[in-house]
Amino acid sequence: MAALGGGGRAVTLLRRGLVLGPAPRRYRYKKKWAATAPRVPSTRLALQSFDMNYGLQLKEAWPSVRVSLLCEQKYGALVNSFADADRVAQELELLNAVDFISGAAQKAQRLQQDSAVEQAGRGSASREAPGERWAVKQAETPPLLSAPITSNIRCYTFPRGDITRFRPARPDTLGILNYYLMDAASLLPVLALNVQPDDFVLDLCAAPGGKTLAILQTGFCGHLAANDVSISRTKRLHQILNSYVPKQIRETVCVTSWDGRNWGELEGGTFHKVLVDVPCTTDRHSVMEEDNNIFNRRRSKERQMLPMLQLQLLVKSSLRSLKKRFLRKLLLWRWKCPCDA
Repeated sequence: MAALGGGGRAVTLLRRGLVLGPAPRRYRYKKKWAATAPRVPSTRLALQSFDMNYGLQLKEAWPSVRVSLLCEQKYGALVNSFADADRVAQELELLNAVDFISGAAQKAQRLQQDSAVEQAGRGSASREAPGERWAVKQAETPPLLSAPITSNIRCYTFPRGDITRFRPARPDTLGILNYYLMDAASLLPVLALNVQPDDFVLDLCAAPGGKTLAILQTGFCGHLAANDVSISRTKRLHQILNSYVPKQIRETVCVTSWDGRNWGELEGGTFHKVLVDVPCTTDRHSVMEEDNNIFNRRRSKERQMLPMLQLQLLVKSSLRSLKKRFLRKLLLWRWKCPCDA
């Protein structure tokens, strides 16, 4: 046997007149972790941050909130009033779903009646000064009971403990989808907005479009400006409007992709109501998903700048976008608010 060649090159073996192919080279492999791989998952970093901050703020209530945050998310079905809303509502009720908005309105009415009866009983025996009686009444009455709850918005959820999922929305004969699945708590800001007939409303951070759609469900909005700085998310907003809203209603909605921090300079003093769903840590997503997680170490500066961004969207744009008389009303209410004490 003879060997031709040398060093690290392939060796050709000659044996009994036969030429064998090149000998395979052996490589030594050692598994290594990438230098950029995070040692702690972003979801764990998020939960550690929440334990430290929310634990101090919520105290004994935090453990139960923590459990709900880590549980599977339950959605509400926002009935599309532009479709056959009554038929859709009947179908959802057959599934044992309930309209939590009408239920909340009935409960608020009962609490108001009970509070009125209790205050009437105390009024006859009270010896406090008029100013003191007003302070006691304001402190004891739940602050949101006086806010009207519109009956035009209907959102169905399954009872507590029922984890049944809603089926995907279906189009009607005109191609309009019958309901929109969203986090039911996202409707609370829309209800608090208390849209009145012919109001000019600004949804400053509108995408993906659930709250924008809910504002339109009130049937009161005279003009709606829906803005989001992300062009890709704005495309999603257009898709929602095209799927749920008739063309003649869509024409009353102006969709833009401007930097919300500059809106006060562009259209200041224009709107009666402004809704701002500011960018945040998206707590449930942060503790459940690694993808696009704000607690990723590479996004630490972005997360630290969130409070400043939220303040700019609120003060620099939202308040400046309000008509002056509505801004004065807001500031007057804030000055009188008994919760400041």
